[in-house]
Amino acid sequence: MKHLRVVDLSTWIAGAYCTKLLADAGAEVTKVESPPGDPLRRWSASGADIAPGESGALFDFLHASKRFAAVDDLDGLLASADVVVWSRDAPVSRTPGEILAAQPHLTVTAITPFGLSGPWADRAATEFTLQAWSGGIIGLARGAPELPPVCVGGQIGEWLSGAFAAIGTVASRRRAARSGEGELVDVSMLEALAMCLTYYPVTYHDQLGRPMRRRRYVPTPGVGTAKDGLVGLGVGTGQQWLDFAALVGHPEWGENPKYFLDRTELAPAIDAWIADRTVDEVLELASAFRIPNAPIADGANVATLDHFVERGTFVKNPIDGALNPDVPYRITTTPTPNSARKVADTATKRAENDPSLPFSGLRVLDMTAYWAGPFAGHVLAMLGAEVIHLESPSRPDGVRLVGGVPQTEDRYWERGPIFSALNTNKKSLTVDLADPRGVELLRRFVSTCDVVLENYTPRVLDQLGLSHESLREARPDLVMVRMPGFGLDGPWRERAAFAFVIEDASGLTALTGYPDQLPIEPYCVGDPNAGLHALFGMLVALARRDETGEGALVEAAMVDAAVNVAAEQVIEHSAYGALLTRSGNRGPRAAPQGLYEAAGDGPRTRDERWVAIAVADDAQWSALVGALGSPAWASDASLATSDGRVRAHDRIDELLGEWCRARSADEIVACLWDAGVPVARVMQPHDQPSLAQLEARAFFESVDHPVAGPARYSTLPMRFSRGPEHLHRRHAPLLGEHTAELLAEIGLTPSELDALEADGIIGCALAART
Repeated sequence: MKHLRVVDLSTWIAGAYCTKLLADAGAEVTKVESPPGDPLRRWSASGADIAPGESGALFDFLHASKRFAAVDDLDGLLASADVVVWSRDAPVSRTPGEILAAQPHLTVTAITPFGLSGPWADRAATEFTLQAWSGGIIGLARGAPELPPVCVGGQIGEWLSGAFAAIGTVASRRRAARSGEGELVDVSMLEALAMCLTYYPVTYHDQLGRPMRRRRYVPTPGVGTAKDGLVGLGVGTGQQWLDFAALVGHPEWGENPKYFLDRTELAPAIDAWIADRTVDEVLELASAFRIPNAPIADGANVATLDHFVERGTFVKNPIDGALNPDVPYRITTTPTPNSARKVADTATKRAENDPSLPFSGLRVLDMTAYWAGPFAGHVLAMLGAEVIHLESPSRPDGVRLVGGVPQTEDRYWERGPIFSALNTNKKSLTVDLADPRGVELLRRFVSTCDVVLENYTPRVLDQLGLSHESLREARPDLVMVRMPGFGLDGPWRERAAFAFVIEDASGLTALTGYPDQLPIEPYCVGDPNAGLHALFGMLVALARRDETGEGALVEAAMVDAAVNVAAEQVIEHSAYGALLTRSGNRGPRAAPQGLYEAAGDGPRTRDERWVAIAVADDAQWSALVGALGSPAWASDASLATSDGRVRAHDRIDELLGEWCRARSADEIVACLWDAGVPVARVMQPHDQPSLAQLEARAFFESVDHPVAGPARYSTLPMRFSRGPEHLHRRHAPLLGEHTAELLAEIGLTPSELDALEADGIIGCALAART
C-alpha cells in the first residue's frame, strides 16, 4: 500500500487505529489537526500528567508512523490524496458528503457511533451506551446473576470500529482501482459491537425459536486464583470437558450429563484444585491434557511472559520509548518467477467475477472452522470474493453443530444457526484430508486459488504436507494466511486457542469485571477481532502482490490481534508505571457511568430493566441535571467538573438510581436522550432488529435456507455508497454442495467423483460416527 495517500481528519481511537493500520501497511498518512490538537494528545487512561508540548503515550502509539499538518493545508492535501478518514469531532466543518462532492476520486471513510444515516445518527452516545444498545453487555451471559451485568472493559468498540474502517477503506480502493471513482464508506460503531460482542443471536433465535442464553452465569472452569497469580482455564468442546474432569481428579463429573450445561456447583472444588498449584503448574498440567489455558495477562506482566518475549511481540515506540504491541500480522513475501505468473493469471480468471463488488475475481479457499477464520472469509464473501469453505464428511466445521439441534432431525448438520450466519455467499467443498488421495486433490485445487486461509494448529498442515512452500508448487503467487492461536513459533505454539483464552493472554480479561472480584472473560472479542486482523493482513499481502506479483505467507496469530486492541494497558504501565484495572461499569471517559435499574414494566426480567447512562463531559452533566428537574443534590457546584463527579460517583449512583427506579426504562431513555445525555436500554441481543437505527440502515437481511428455513442475518457495520445494496446473495452452502462442480475444474470425471464419494473422501452427508 506504499502508493496510498491518506488524510486523517479523525479524533480519538477508532480513526487513529484505522489510519495506523494503513500506515503500518505502507500508506502515507497525514494527520491534520486544528490548533488545540487532537484531544487524544492529552489522554492517559490512568490520569498521568502529560507535560505541555508533549503527547500521551497512546497518541504516540497510534500516530508514530504518520506525518502532521495544520488544517490550513487541507485543500492541497485532499487534492492529492486517495483516502480521507473522518469522525464527528474532525478539525474541519466539512461533512463527509461535502468532502466527497468536492473531490469525487476520494474514498471518504466516516466513523460515527450510529452511522451517518438513520433516526439515531445525531444522537448522543458513548462506548458504554453503545455496548448496551448492541446487546453485548448481556449477550453472552457475562457476570454473576446477583450483580448487574458488566460491560467489556477498555474502549473495545473504538478498536473494533477502527479495524472495520481500515478493511472497508482498502475494499473501496480496490474497487476504485478498476473504476477510478471514489465513494463514502459509512462505519457504525453500534453495528461493529453488535457483530463482535454477540454471537449471531438473531439468526439463532429465528432458526431455533429460543434465545442463545436464558440466564447469566460465571463460566466454570474460568478464571481462577493460583498460588502466585491468576490463570484462565476453559473447555470449548465435550471432549475437553471429559479431559478436564480427569485432569482435576473427578472423572465422574464427565459421566453426569447435567454438568455439560451447568457446572456452577463444581466451582468450589475447581477453585481449590487451582489454588493448590502455581500458575506454571496449572498451565503445564492443562497443556498436557490439551485443555485451553493461559495466564491472566495485564499491563504489568504481559510483556514479560516468555512466549511474547521469545516472539518479540512488544517493541519500543520510537517517540517515547514506551512498549507497544508490534504489527498484528507477519508477512513473508515469496518471489514468483515470470513464467509462473501466467499460470496464476489464468487460474485467477476462473473465479466468479462481478466488477461492481470490491473483491470480485478473488478466489479464496477457506480451510477454517468455528468463528475467527470463517469470519474473515465471510467479510470477503459478502464483498464479492468467491470463498470456498473446506470440510469433510467425517470432519465438518464444528460450528455446524452449535445450537443443540437433535441428531434425530433430518440433516441436523444443516440446521446450525451460527454456521448459517457465518457462511452465506460461500461454496462448500468436501475433501477428507485424512486420506492421501484427499490431500493430493486439495493440492491440485489450490492451483485455482488466490488465497488459502487456515486456522489449524501449526503442526497439522506440516504433517499433511500442505505447508506454504508445498502449496506454492501448485500456485506460485499464492497468498496463504495462517491463523494460529499463539503463532507459528514460541513456547505456546501448540496450545489450543479459543476466544476466552486469547482474551486471558492478551489483557482483555483483566479489564473486564468488578474490582473486588475475579476478572470475567469477555467470551466473544477474541474470535472476530482475530478474523478482522487476519483479513487486513491478507489485504496487505494482496496489495503487495498486485504491485510486485509476489505471493506471501501471512502469519496472523489470534493473540497478536488481541494484544493490539488491548494496547492501552501495556502502554500505560510502560510509560507511566500505571496498572489499569477493571472498574465494573465505570469509566474511563465518563462520570457518572453505570447501569441503573428501572421500574418493572410488563413481563421483562431484571436483566431487561437496566439502563446505561454515561456523562462524558460537563455539558452532558448540565443536560442531565436539567432532565432530572435540577434537584438540589445534582446542582452542587462540586459536581460541575469531571473530577468532582468522579469523587462523588457513589453518591451520584445512589441518587440517580432512586430517580431511575421510579420510572420505566423507556421513560428514562426518552427523557435523557432528548436532553442530549448518552443513554441506552440494556438490550437482549436477539432483540437487535427492534432498534429503529438498525432497521433504517437495513443491518439485517432475510435469507431463506433450504433446510433451516428463513431467518434474519446481520450484514456488515459499514455501508458503501457504491453498493452493494444487499450483502447476502445466497444462503450458507449445504455440506459438499459444490464439490462436484469445483473438482470438475481440475479435470475429475463423473465416474472419478462417484468413486471418491463411495470411499468417503468427498460427500454431501455427514459420515456416521462409530
